[in-house]
Amino acid sequence: MLSDNKKIASGVPSYFPLEGRTIILGVSGGIAAYKAAGYARELGRLGARIIPVMTRNAENFITPLTFAALTGEKVHTRTFDMEDAHEIPHISLAREADLMLFMPATANIIAKAAAGIADDLLSTLYLAYSGPAVFCPAMNPVMYQHFATRNNLDILRKRGHMVADAEQGDTACGERGPGRLASWEHIRETVIRSLTLQNLQGMKVLVTAGPTRERVDPVRFVSNRSSGRMGYAVAAEAWRRGACVTLVTGPCSISPPKGVRTILVESAADMARAVQSEAETADIVIMAAAVADYTPESVQETKIKKSSEQLVLVLKRTHDILAGLLQNRRQGQVIVGFCAETGNLKERALEKIRKKPVDLLVANDVSEPGSGFDVETNRVLLLDRDHNVQRLPLLAKEEVAVRIVDRVSALLD
Repeated sequence: MLSDNKKIASGVPSYFPLEGRTIILGVSGGIAAYKAAGYARELGRLGARIIPVMTRNAENFITPLTFAALTGEKVHTRTFDMEDAHEIPHISLAREADLMLFMPATANIIAKAAAGIADDLLSTLYLAYSGPAVFCPAMNPVMYQHFATRNNLDILRKRGHMVADAEQGDTACGERGPGRLASWEHIRETVIRSLTLQNLQGMKVLVTAGPTRERVDPVRFVSNRSSGRMGYAVAAEAWRRGACVTLVTGPCSISPPKGVRTILVESAADMARAVQSEAETADIVIMAAAVADYTPESVQETKIKKSSEQLVLVLKRTHDILAGLLQNRRQGQVIVGFCAETGNLKERALEKIRKKPVDLLVANDVSEPGSGFDVETNRVLLLDRDHNVQRLPLLAKEEVAVRIVDRVSALLD
């Protein structure tokens, strides 16, 4: 376990989703091996122990010393190692691993794994291992799109393994197309999902996030400071647990999570329409968006000119999306609400859950340092339908999302 001092370095809570996990990093012979070195370091920063296993061809692109320095682990390269003659590497390593990560995965190692060929340490280790595996292809675009490669990847998927698909772009051979090693963000999410309990498998989850914008004229709008980070983190966590996730999001500057179906909206009315439609088939609805309570009564078709000292806007109430969901909820549907307050948090949260009896209410005081808008952390209260209150300390928003989805999962039991 990591110490509290390490978890709260510089006073900012960190999140280690791979803490206590051992990952066998299989590096095969491709130019993307240099990227894999950087990614290995990042995986270590998420708490994982990374044990590198390199093929002989991989050593032509990057030295074992590089991986040893970045991971702090011995790099294994030979099926029979005289330095550890008392151990059989492909057996001992297989017993230690929680995950095998092939990065980069060349067409050759993908074909070996699919066919069960064991002619070096990495391919033999794969056959001696029975846990989850992630393949991160990287190769020439023609090779990647070849029927044999696509068929081999399909075989691996059917075995339950995950594939972080290669991305479009310029490749080392000078060609352009699909074949580049997936981005760090894509691989990060795929690795975390592969090691996350799939307790929402087959469930449909609807999450709202971000602010809404209420038009005043063609160039102005009324909005709020929500960044969408909390809702995006919840959507990502639900996806990691195997759910089919739809994210309805207002305008945000961050990218939607990988694997999540995203619906972009602007106004509170837009969000209400999207939520009403999607909620009809959702098993879980998590309303993390900061929806505007008021919208201009009338929208000017042309820009309002600066002609007087004062400008008066007449605002009207927007549709209460959460109240509508509760009124029309299906039997067994779980609904989670959010409320952002400034002071008297517990009292105001209790008042809200009495008026809107959601299954779980997530409340935070945005006036407190670290739990307001546009930050990476949050400090929340969780209130259930019996008005029991759980107070969470200041945590990274990713970890808050884990706690929220844990509570939601428990409601399904």
